[in-house]
Amino acid sequence: MVGEVLLDRYELQELVGSGGMSSVYRAHDRLLDRTVALKVLHEHQMQDPESVERFRREARSAAVLSHPNIVTVIDRGEQDGRQFIVFEFVDGENLKRLIQRESPLPVTTALELAIQVARGLSFAHRSGLVHRDVKPQNVLLNGDHQAKVTDFGIARSLDVKRGMTETGTVLGTSDYIAPEQAQGMHVDELSDVYSLGVVLYELLTGDVPFPGENFVAVAMRHINEPPPSVCAARPEVTPRLDAAVRRAMAKEPSDRFPTMADFGRELEACAGDTEAGTRVIPPPPKPKPVRARRRSAAWPLVLVLVGVIAVGAIGAYLLFHDSGGSPSGGGGGGGTATVQATTAYDPEGTGTPGENNTKAGLATDRDEATYWPTERYYDKDLNGKKGVGLVLRAGGSGAVKQLVVTTDTPGFTAEIKAGDADDSFPDVVSGPQVVSSSTTFAITGSAHPYYLVWITSLGGHMVVHLNEVRAS
Repeated sequence: MVGEVLLDRYELQELVGSGGMSSVYRAHDRLLDRTVALKVLHEHQMQDPESVERFRREARSAAVLSHPNIVTVIDRGEQDGRQFIVFEFVDGENLKRLIQRESPLPVTTALELAIQVARGLSFAHRSGLVHRDVKPQNVLLNGDHQAKVTDFGIARSLDVKRGMTETGTVLGTSDYIAPEQAQGMHVDELSDVYSLGVVLYELLTGDVPFPGENFVAVAMRHINEPPPSVCAARPEVTPRLDAAVRRAMAKEPSDRFPTMADFGRELEACAGDTEAGTRVIPPPPKPKPVRARRRSAAWPLVLVLVGVIAVGAIGAYLLFHDSGGSPSGGGGGGGTATVQATTAYDPEGTGTPGENNTKAGLATDRDEATYWPTERYYDKDLNGKKGVGLVLRAGGSGAVKQLVVTTDTPGFTAEIKAGDADDSFPDVVSGPQVVSSSTTFAITGSAHPYYLVWITSLGGHMVVHLNEVRAS
């Protein structure tokens, strides 16, 4: 087809790539006198209505996306039954070729590229599209090393109902496919998060995490095997970056980053850590030599220490007697309050363990890297529920005066309720607040044996996390 002119406008100059469905040509736009890329559907695919519709859908999907990290669609046309799409021409190579030539990439370069891809995909998600085929071959690099996501051929709207998402149909590339996608289950933006995690693993190590002989073998490894550690293959990678890749590749979508934007922000933080790790830190000054002292010089220090000990003993004696004989200072109410998460609370639910009851304890395990997640809500409005929450059992020797909630999904709204049983919370003891990364709820009223972190709005998230809840 080189030399042909389509619609009396686009002159095909060079074949630059070919795949199973289409070929891509560098072309000259005679009307606007510029270089463009033309993607032309293969002739044998034109006989398949589904392939033609998928090709048209790609044009429609990408045409609504205008972002520096997404290849721009310029036009769509048809001549003699041949379907084609006109894109901006990216004069460079795809990310897969860079990996094959230079892998493993420097950590800073890998992060920079992954962050750019995350920004482009996050924009697509906010525009209502999930890519579903994130892989290095679908990321183009221009001369300035700017990454641009392309090929939205199997993209789907995030707003389509479950019955229209081709459940039971497996699409995508096996090396980068999310477990739920490999099983023909519902696919959303968290599937793109998984695939970008795989791409980043390959950028950092030079290999895909789950190689195999065929599609089925690779897909089964994605479904069944835990993500490997980047640090094991490349020890200079920071533990934080290693944890970010493994979290993006979590088997359960609810265990991944809640959004692509959250994943991108974590990668930006990892990039900051990496840059800080490359700074040269001067060695500490050598200690000055200590001159030998005469034995008699030590006696003044001994006398000072004896005096300090004596004063401390007298103070402790007076404190003990002034407090009525109670070493703790007595007086009542001065003890330490604690809370222990016991279960999720979903009074309008279906009775199934959808609110992740078994993970409740992760919200009070003193580890902010773990969390209790809500169920995933596809309409981002709790599916019409008034709320869902996490039950806390009070303990310790004092009353709960404050609850501090820590989360890595800020922006949701919550309040604190209380009751005398773990299934009834009639009292609101702290009003609603929009929860930031760390938010303190002041508790009013009398003490209760049970408290409830009651989430009434997801704040735009599909899933929210309670990483840690503690009493003070």
